[in-house]
Amino acid sequence: MKRFHRLAVGVGLASLALAGCATTGSSDAASASDTKATRGRSGADPAPYASTYKPYPGVPTALVGATVYDGAGGEIRDGIVLFADGKVVGIGDASLTVPAGYTRIDGTGKFVTPGIIDIHSHLGDYPTPSVQAHSDGNEATSPTTPEVWAEHSVWPQDPGFTRALANGGVTALQILPGSANLMGGRSVTLKNVPSRTVQGMKFPGAPYGLKMACGENPKRVYGSRGRMPSTRMGNFAVNRQTWLDAKEYDGKRRDLAKETLKGVLDGEILVHNHCYRADEMALVMDMAKEMGYKVTAFHHAVESYKIGDLLRENEVCSAVWADWYGFKMEAYDGIPQNAALIHNQGACVIIHSDDANGIQRLNQEAAKAQAAGRRIGIDIADHNVISWITLNAAKAMGIADLTGSLEAGKMADVVLWNGDPLSVYSRPEKVWVDGALLFDAMDSKRRPVSDFELGQPGEGDVK
Repeated sequence: MKRFHRLAVGVGLASLALAGCATTGSSDAASASDTKATRGRSGADPAPYASTYKPYPGVPTALVGATVYDGAGGEIRDGIVLFADGKVVGIGDASLTVPAGYTRIDGTGKFVTPGIIDIHSHLGDYPTPSVQAHSDGNEATSPTTPEVWAEHSVWPQDPGFTRALANGGVTALQILPGSANLMGGRSVTLKNVPSRTVQGMKFPGAPYGLKMACGENPKRVYGSRGRMPSTRMGNFAVNRQTWLDAKEYDGKRRDLAKETLKGVLDGEILVHNHCYRADEMALVMDMAKEMGYKVTAFHHAVESYKIGDLLRENEVCSAVWADWYGFKMEAYDGIPQNAALIHNQGACVIIHSDDANGIQRLNQEAAKAQAAGRRIGIDIADHNVISWITLNAAKAMGIADLTGSLEAGKMADVVLWNGDPLSVYSRPEKVWVDGALLFDAMDSKRRPVSDFELGQPGEGDVK
């Protein structure tokens, strides 16, 4: 499921100025990580499209006096966050010593969180402007297309990236291919930075994901063409036979589709399964056990509240909207209390966007889901709710050892909010990616403007 309201785009003068500080040259460390993540035992050659990402330059920085939500369930009033050389150096209360040479930023009355992470986005694959020529997110020509890779459609100049950074504090995101197919292809995880190439945005060391889809979409798309699957039992039959075929793959003769599926079976590629109904999610978990893989997260999981215990026992996350449901039959039984009920049953909750506008307000979506829980007596603390859009997403994307929380040694992906991030009135004031200040609401020169926005104030060019 996806909706898009696209405006105009590109990478413009300001972003090019930032890009001038970057490099798209080879990064040995990044390449090595990607190679390991991609090749595995599937028999494939080393990653042919390895990350060339290198952080923008930053300065040692101390955020002082703000309320800090660390993303891992911690809250510090009058806190201090230190970062330098792209990494978080320290986090603590007012007694923490600020080393000499750090730029001090007064956070009094403000809030600090890790960078926001969206586990489900189509930015770049369905970029702005939303025209047919840009529609590159669904390879809806076969019910199973695990051979396609989302990164081969990503257009780095999509202005949606900049808006997600400036309005939503989004520092990392997963781009998923399609929702029409049972197996839609490989996802790619990106750092949200201006870049001329998608390789320059690829999150170093992030594992790939396989996008799968349950239910109405595959059976509608292919059933309407008079071919299998046209029913949910057809969905499962096609899936199971495809997995059985993949298990026989020995890699001697390269097969791009089976390379991806073998990567899943080897535990190197994570499964992100779009699935709405509780009964269907339960069947998918059984299919995963039958075939020997694991579902990392169900996306659009509007009925997860019905099976929180099963999800907890199987260690499967639920990526959900706050209150987006009822737009088709399999989304009919969604409720606003879904996230709170999942959380209350001890299962993993993630708030996702699946939308170029929604990604700009994931903090508000999390707050809405929190408020719905409170109305039925489930009171979840603010510092725990923040994990729904930071650390939990990072865990399900396989990057939690690198980002998602404010811990010494992790990437300095940090947002300074001008107020409580769970308030509708708050906005990111400053956003750092790997310790580099890439957005500052007080400095118009740090708001990248895309080519399509240039000279169009209504489209985002506010210079």
